[in-house]
Amino acid sequence: MDSKELKLKGNWNELKGKIKQQYGQLTDDDLVYEEGKDDELVGRIQKKIGKTKDQVIEWIQSL
Repeated sequence: MDSKELKLKGNWNELKGKIKQQYGQLTDDDLVYEEGKDDELVGRIQKKIGKTKDQVIEWIQSL
């Protein structure tokens, strides 16, 4: 089974705000997004909230 890819839509700052509303333990440092470094971002979020990579990606894309 192929792993999902993170495809960000919209403004990252808006998404970041929604993410922090749901998971207050995530800091700005956890949510630093750099073009081409999606795996690092997902990994940091994954570590903090205890979800799988696919779950994190699905959740972000649903926001």
